[in-house]
Amino acid sequence: MAIKPIVHGLEAKYYGRVQFTYLDIDDAGTAQLKSALGYRVQPHFFLLDGAGEIIKQWVGEVSEAELVQALDGALE
Repeated sequence: MAIKPIVHGLEAKYYGRVQFTYLDIDDAGTAQLKSALGYRVQPHFFLLDGAGEIIKQWVGEVSEAELVQALDGALE
């Protein structure tokens, strides 16, 4: 499954309502955030609330439907 086009499509769909931030496992510039989140592998998705608390996370591939359900639920 190619997850990149799914995520970019969701970013466009939720533009202005959800902020998407991309972390590269090899980017030392985001080491502090990755450590705080517990980010260790790719792909690893986090859904955070407005205070930066983890609402839900997925390690490995996740379906578009599951991401949409989680995003819609967080926006309610």
